[in-house]
Amino acid sequence: MAPAYIYPGQGSQAVGMGRALALASPAARDIWEAADQALDEPVSTLAWEGPAEELDLTTNAQPALLAASIAAQAALAEAVDETQGPMREAPAFFAGHSMGQYSAMVAAGVLELAVAMRLVRERGRLMQTSSEDGAMAAIMGLDDAGTAELVASAADAGILTVANRNSPGQVVISGDKAAVEAAAANAKPLGARRVIVLPVSVAAHSPLMAGAAAGMQAALTDVSFSDPSAPLLANADASLLTTGEACRGELIEHLTRGVDWVAAVERMADAGVHTFVEVGPGKVLTGLVRRITTDTTNVAIDDLTTDTGLQLPSEPPEQE
Repeated sequence: MAPAYIYPGQGSQAVGMGRALALASPAARDIWEAADQALDEPVSTLAWEGPAEELDLTTNAQPALLAASIAAQAALAEAVDETQGPMREAPAFFAGHSMGQYSAMVAAGVLELAVAMRLVRERGRLMQTSSEDGAMAAIMGLDDAGTAELVASAADAGILTVANRNSPGQVVISGDKAAVEAAAANAKPLGARRVIVLPVSVAAHSPLMAGAAAGMQAALTDVSFSDPSAPLLANADASLLTTGEACRGELIEHLTRGVDWVAAVERMADAGVHTFVEVGPGKVLTGLVRRITTDTTNVAIDDLTTDTGLQLPSEPPEQE
């Protein structure tokens, strides 16, 4: 079956991301230039040179990640033109992890890049201002029943929910700071192997993002959405998104609902997908897919060359 293209979300950013590929690929370089023009500021310079503390700000990380992912998509398209085998096929699915849904929608033809760049900048701003006393924590080693028990154990301390179900035994919880801290304290007694309170003040993918969701609903009102060239998968339940209007709703709803990445990968694998291609910086999603599925080929574009017959450019073209 044709491959699935998957797109990373916030947290995959790193200073220098996409620079080597932009030097080697004219198509990737054109995307970075278009991204800079869309925001009328040098997103590329921040992504390639930092500083890291500025790149990591939500309002900067999200547009920079979008640009990096779509630049990688452009380089991939160039390479696929010269490739034989399964990578020549159009993807069977597009799927983004959290903010990666914007990258997936641009790649699938749902949104124009310039529009998406402005939208993720607004999304980051709204998220930062919607939850000033939120928190998140990664929990490793609990099964689904244990995770449910953990969330229930801290319910009296405030709003708490599962923000990300990333792989079997790895979740991220999100909500009021007091509730997250209470759950973090309860996690190891309930059997968790490791607990990491994340250095963020935003309670992403929780009901505390209701203000951000309302703001994005207003921002999306006059935006044109096209039907995707292949189905996308909703973050919360892996349902198929096959129309532009369904995609519009996803960008509002996923702010307050969790990301069930396990369900998304399982749905694609059950549909017959054998190759997952992570289009964007880093290899976070590639690692998660390996923990969720077996007997699949997992490709991270950041590797530049792969065992699928795909050869991405790794050196700048010779100058005449």
